[in-house]
Amino acid sequence: MSSEYLIRRSARAKRLRIVVKADRVELVAPMRMPESLIHQFALAQQDWIRQARQRVQAKSQNAVQGFAPEEYVDGVTLPFQNQELVIRLGVHPRKRLRIEGINRTTLLINLPETLHGAPRQQAIRGALEKWFKQQAQFQVSEIVDQHAPRFGLQPRSIRIKTQRSRWGSCGPHNDINLNWLLMLAPAATLEYVVVHELCHIRHKNHSPAFWQLVAQHLPDYQQARQWLKHNGQRLMQGL
Repeated sequence: MSSEYLIRRSARAKRLRIVVKADRVELVAPMRMPESLIHQFALAQQDWIRQARQRVQAKSQNAVQGFAPEEYVDGVTLPFQNQELVIRLGVHPRKRLRIEGINRTTLLINLPETLHGAPRQQAIRGALEKWFKQQAQFQVSEIVDQHAPRFGLQPRSIRIKTQRSRWGSCGPHNDINLNWLLMLAPAATLEYVVVHELCHIRHKNHSPAFWQLVAQHLPDYQQARQWLKHNGQRLMQGL
């Protein structure tokens, strides 16, 4: 196992962490940490390291760089509609992770002080997904309230989901599903996808009448549609 990773000592490192890149895996360790402990940690995390390497290598082979950082450290940024969201990481003595917005552009994630390495990264990613889903539910509700009454395009239900192959869908009974990853796109893109699915309440197809209805709601919808065509693959990489 030791041949599969490099050990890098850092005076700034307070705890052991894993950095997975396309061409190597690094274990960044405090200067005085015994090497035996580093190897023990790597052995315990070998399944996560293997999966992380596969994900990173797949991204590299596809030549598609996602919007998420390679590693969640204090100060990294994520796109959030029309702005950048700064992720601040803190530590607290509680056993559960706590996430809160400091302002419109900064998100604070307080982590249990016992959480390190791969589990720490997984916890941050999970917390961010939950937070983005909550924001999506709020934003989508506002968009529906704005557009649905105009032509009576009222959905039976709206669900925010994790979807790996589509941005939205409208079922036969007008139940709408939307991909929370749209929160990483410009606000106009989210609005376009919501309107797109609302218009399927009237037209269960992509006929000229359907696109005409979309244009009545959003005359400039083509710009958002083109953004998805050019950036959708990056967006689907997720967090």
